[in-house]
Amino acid sequence: MATASTPFAEVSLLKSLVQRHSVIVGLAILLVIVFAAVFAPWIAPFNPSKLAVLTRLKSPGGMHLFGTDEYGRDIFSRVIFAGRISLTVGISVSILSSIVGVFFGLLAGFFRRLDAPISRVVDAMMAFPDILLAIALVAALGGSVLNVIIALSIVYTPRVARVARASTLVIRELTYVEAARALGTSTWRILIIHVLRNIVSPLVVQATFTFAYAMLAEAGLSFLGVGVDPSTPTWGTMINEGSQYVSTAGWMILYPGIAITMCVLALQIVGDGLRDALDPNLSKEL
Repeated sequence: MATASTPFAEVSLLKSLVQRHSVIVGLAILLVIVFAAVFAPWIAPFNPSKLAVLTRLKSPGGMHLFGTDEYGRDIFSRVIFAGRISLTVGISVSILSSIVGVFFGLLAGFFRRLDAPISRVVDAMMAFPDILLAIALVAALGGSVLNVIIALSIVYTPRVARVARASTLVIRELTYVEAARALGTSTWRILIIHVLRNIVSPLVVQATFTFAYAMLAEAGLSFLGVGVDPSTPTWGTMINEGSQYVSTAGWMILYPGIAITMCVLALQIVGDGLRDALDPNLSKEL
């Protein structure tokens, strides 16, 4: 019965998403950005790190579609290559924080004895502003792409844990979970088969938001100079470098800023669409 209903549920979800034109637009924007990042070596007209002092601070147009920076580097090429780092950080943080957050959220929501200690740790971590905690962690670990991913994963794990715990508290009290216990089903099998499978929807939505938050946080860290190596092009480092030339070369921060805005906006639109499609009450209103 459950197996037969699964394809129907997937078709229903897909149909609900397609009916939302904003979700289609968001997915299209994401696909364009991901495509450009993946095929950056073939799309970018110049080496993003190649210096050309004779063409420094060249305004957009001609061979340099987005202009050049203070070292003569092509901004269009750098924006495309920077997307690789930003997207890598976003998806990595989303995956890692989801895995760890779901693990602790399930434990806190299902085992009453573990709820209080895990919840207190989660509350303590969430008491710190995200960016301040991220700065402290990166300062302790050192500036690199891997360390930024680790730091941001630690920052956003409590958000996922709270969502997983709240959903588990509801599922734990349902009849079919009690029936599984009565039949002698092992605890871990109940957690995976009966609980985890039924809290996937809110977790997927939270993962899309985490993706967007992580990209913004990475840009903020890079802008402050505590993120990845400044020699590695990211949208945040590009904005940081261009902030010194706002009055004379505003395009240096304009295009990476647009890239961040479009990517985060697309992720938020897709996340909202998934939330509405997966929420039965909101689906009835469509």
